[in-house]
Amino acid sequence: MFGYVIHRILVMIPTLIAISAITFLIMQLPPGDFLSTHIAELQSQGESVDMAKIEFLREQYGLDRTPVEQYFRWLFGMLQGDFGYSFEFQLPVTKVVGDKLWLTIIVSVATIVFTWVVSFPIAIYSATHQYSWTDHGLTLLGFLGLATPNFLLALVLLYFANVVFGTSIGGLMDDRFLDAPWSWDKFMSILAHLWVPTLVIGASGTAGMIRRLRANLLDELQKQYFVTARAKGMPPFRALVKYPLRMSLNPFISDIGGILPSIISGAAVVSIVMNLPTTGPMLLRALQAQDTYLAGSFLMFLAVLTVIGVFLSDLALAALDPRIRLQGGTTR
Repeated sequence: MFGYVIHRILVMIPTLIAISAITFLIMQLPPGDFLSTHIAELQSQGESVDMAKIEFLREQYGLDRTPVEQYFRWLFGMLQGDFGYSFEFQLPVTKVVGDKLWLTIIVSVATIVFTWVVSFPIAIYSATHQYSWTDHGLTLLGFLGLATPNFLLALVLLYFANVVFGTSIGGLMDDRFLDAPWSWDKFMSILAHLWVPTLVIGASGTAGMIRRLRANLLDELQKQYFVTARAKGMPPFRALVKYPLRMSLNPFISDIGGILPSIISGAAVVSIVMNLPTTGPMLLRALQAQDTYLAGSFLMFLAVLTVIGVFLSDLALAALDPRIRLQGGTTR
């Protein structure tokens, strides 16, 4: 086990270096850079451009260097905790992210908790009452949740809240707390607004998780070990929790690799529709404006969380399911 952990950690290092190189290469593929885009925007608005100032900024930001030099400068900076400078906001990347990162974490964690809390009991009940009217009703709701895009559900909720109740449910807090420092009142305002984005973002994930857990649980309920446990007189609920449910949790554990980066990235489209002050719209804007270091730092952070998430999910799966082995080869 210890050797496997060390091996995986050593493999993660070249993997992240390769991801950083590919990320930076993709960021360099569009023609020009942030300053070129900025010049084009000024000229389209009929404003004059001071080329001397542009050249000064290009030299100050290091955009006059070769892409290889820019990459290694960015890479070694990240290793020292310096994620670069945001051209558009004219601030270090760490200061640009600021409160948006914490707000994104709050929304994402609430969505994950909502997904798991709702998925578990519904999937268990649906699997243990297969083909009942309740099972058919929950199946219908699950298909509706999978078929409805999150942003469409957000638009529907925004419309009905405005037309029926005459209130706006957009945003994540009252307007008076937008630029205010963190306080108890601000936190309570966030909690009061949190249920809407949690419901919207978690709808499709909850529906998908219910379907997967139900299918896995139905498969495990037909296995011989469960039939034997019931034949020996083990109580139904105890037999369900001890054997089939444990074996059916693989999709929950496997999702750790996708859950960790989603905590930071958030649902960008839903955030734009609902005017949520999270990092998703900021990442989209950074990609559009070719804000290289801001977008690249976001993407690298997501890559790091994905690699760590996959590593943790592999270890958790091996601990949860004895049928999964960390070493190759056959067992005699």
